[in-house]
Amino acid sequence: MAAGSAIQIPTRLPLLLTHESVLLPGSTMRTSVDSPRNMQLVRSRLLKGTSLRSTIIGVIPNTSDPTSDCDDLPNLHRIGTAALAVQVVGSNWPKPHYTLLVTGLCRFQILQLLKEKPYPVAEVQQLDRLEQFTNGHKSEEELGELSEQFYKYAVQLVEMLDMSVPAVAKLRRLLDNLPREALPDILTSIIRTTNQEKLQILDAVRLEERFKMTIPLLVRQIEGLKLLQKTRKSKQDDDKRVVAIRPNRRISHGSITEDEEEEEDHDDVVMLEKKIRTSSMSEQALKVCLKEIKRLKKMPQSMPEYALTRNYLELMVELPWNKSTKDRLEIRAARIVLDNDHYAMEKLKKRVLEYLAVRQLKNNLKGPILCFVGPPGVGKTSVGRSIAKTLGREFHRIALGGACDQSDIRGHRRTYVGSMPGRIINGLKTVGVNNPVFLLDEVDKLAKSLQGDPAAALLEVLDPEQNHSFTDHYLNVAFDLSQVLFIATANTTATIPPALLDRMEVIQVPGYTQEEKIEIAHRHLIPKQLELHGLTPQQIQIPQVTTLGIITRYTREAGVRALDRKLGAICRAVAVKVAEGQHKEAKPDRAELGEGEDCKEHVTEDAKPESISDTADLALPPEMPILIDFHALKDILGPPMYDMEVSERLNQPGVAIGLAWTPLGGEIMFVEASRMEGEGQLTLTGQLGDVMKESAHLAISWLRSNARRYQLTNASGSFDLLDNTDIHLHFPAGAVTKDGPSAGVTIVTCLASLFSGRLVCSDVAMTGEITLRGLVLPVGGIKDKVLAAHRAGLKRIILPQRNEKDLEEIAAPVRQELSFVLAACLDEVLNAAFDGGFAVKASLEHLNSKL
Repeated sequence: MAAGSAIQIPTRLPLLLTHESVLLPGSTMRTSVDSPRNMQLVRSRLLKGTSLRSTIIGVIPNTSDPTSDCDDLPNLHRIGTAALAVQVVGSNWPKPHYTLLVTGLCRFQILQLLKEKPYPVAEVQQLDRLEQFTNGHKSEEELGELSEQFYKYAVQLVEMLDMSVPAVAKLRRLLDNLPREALPDILTSIIRTTNQEKLQILDAVRLEERFKMTIPLLVRQIEGLKLLQKTRKSKQDDDKRVVAIRPNRRISHGSITEDEEEEEDHDDVVMLEKKIRTSSMSEQALKVCLKEIKRLKKMPQSMPEYALTRNYLELMVELPWNKSTKDRLEIRAARIVLDNDHYAMEKLKKRVLEYLAVRQLKNNLKGPILCFVGPPGVGKTSVGRSIAKTLGREFHRIALGGACDQSDIRGHRRTYVGSMPGRIINGLKTVGVNNPVFLLDEVDKLAKSLQGDPAAALLEVLDPEQNHSFTDHYLNVAFDLSQVLFIATANTTATIPPALLDRMEVIQVPGYTQEEKIEIAHRHLIPKQLELHGLTPQQIQIPQVTTLGIITRYTREAGVRALDRKLGAICRAVAVKVAEGQHKEAKPDRAELGEGEDCKEHVTEDAKPESISDTADLALPPEMPILIDFHALKDILGPPMYDMEVSERLNQPGVAIGLAWTPLGGEIMFVEASRMEGEGQLTLTGQLGDVMKESAHLAISWLRSNARRYQLTNASGSFDLLDNTDIHLHFPAGAVTKDGPSAGVTIVTCLASLFSGRLVCSDVAMTGEITLRGLVLPVGGIKDKVLAAHRAGLKRIILPQRNEKDLEEIAAPVRQELSFVLAACLDEVLNAAFDGGFAVKASLEHLNSKL
């Protein structure tokens, strides 16, 4: 080969200093550059160069670049590799640096260092010349023997690898196509060698030395592969030997068939297939599972889909396709359980007993879809748990408040990463039976989002005609939910979509009366708080009159949660004194206590631990059990939170009391009106909704049209109530949004009081919608409104006549303490709202006949 055909590199090369790796000719290396001189080399030479010549650099191994430009260069390794920069990638994290991809061309020797800054440049001499391979000092026979020996070891090494791997097959082809003289450098960079060994190969300028130094490295690699293969083979032989010996060892203990079955159990996939075949899943589900198990057997365990498929099959096996619990259908025992767990709630208990009675007559009755609607704290969730206890079924609660993804109900499709079944299927897997009691809590607080509407996904779940074939996206097969007893809870039906509400049987759970709260407190709440705080009934006594004081003066709610917290505060105060009393040997000096605090000290310091006999050596106060009275309440709970302010706020005209319904129960609502000189404008404040604003305009229009009849005048004595007069209607508690038609009669009464100058009776509350002709229309939430009036101490309630049927739902003790006025028109409302009635001027005008 002519000399002109040899690889020619520039005689002046910029130097890239590397310390961690060695680049050999014919190999490729990726190196990181972050030192000052190397960074400057990349910026000035590689990034700004425009010719191929500018991409050729000299890579010097075993030499580290100083961390500062001011430092001198260390001694450079005398042999380097001319390289072609193929790729440059820059990054600023965690610090500025470049990553270079370089390919080795040939060796060179540094003759003279020309400059050190901004990056080193040296005069070099090329060492690898192609004409040297044919005109060298050694004979062709000797080099031929070395190259053949090297080639034989190289082929042996490659053939020991897996030829199905594309990289190994490509390497085998390179052995035949590349010149023998280039193989030592290439194979040294591929096999497992140290940097020091690569450095020795780089320094071996003579081809003979390279062959002689590389052959031992190949032999070492071959021996290592042989040892590894021998180890793997011996392990496989041991496994086969164990499998072969195990049946022979167990022949004497039983039949070979049983041993074979036990052997199959050790294979997880075989065991999973047996579970699938022996499970009681539907025919469609069995067909899908068998298809998936066939795919699983052919799939390597390293595939990501292997774990997904296996998890899916394990879930299918664990689901209770035909497993159910047997219902306890004895109605008398069920009635006792319900009465013991919950006081009142007669309508709800009646519905559960009806279900039990029908189940006795028909075995395959579908589970009803119930929806308990009522204010917080009335026991909707706990009664669902009691129903499960009564029926002897498993109970599972699903909290739907704030759920905004339909996948929470239907699950995710298995094509997604991290897919999982929905809450319904997960709940069935948790309880392990197909007929549990599912409590869908806070179904009125579902939300919509870009991921879908979970309320729409519930349509199939809560439809008795569809849920026998509920399809979860994860399972992708039908599951029967018809035996599940679904119970939904909500505070209001206003936010439940009509289609979903239509599928449920709504049972109203109104708030408790004061008498019911007292019974609940002494039957359930007080014993629970005593147990939680380590007290006994012999240590503390809370009479009913004290409980009534807590209910009326410290809590004003439809449920009993706040009452439960107040009772807990009393028990904690007593527990503190009990703990202190265990370390006292004498009773505290009672003379230091004021007369008002005497009872509280009885409450707290007279307390004892549960076992009196264990503490007989303590000096005990004489009063046992401890009595909680109003003085103790004030000391423990503070001043009363609620006062009876009704009579105080009705001491001037233009104020009336209405009744309102909220998701938290019934509330009383004051309506205030005032008039002033103006231009006949009506001002409404109190954050009112559109319906209530329309009721206000309707009331003022009716009063203006009937002002002469009722002798209502403005400040100037005119029957035109808005003549030079502005009216301001205000609904206190301005931070609370108010809306609805039931305030119509209250607004009319308030304005009639304002223009007549008469006071509304202080013990009267009212509710009802009005028309432009003066009729009173029925409204909803009567029981909650009546209970709110009863809690506020009102005695007379004006209701629409067509709401008379709703009075049957109110407890008899409450009805006896209240007086109800049923009004069909506004005349009757005004007569009942004012003492002595509301006078109407007799009409003296007569129509003359024209006949």
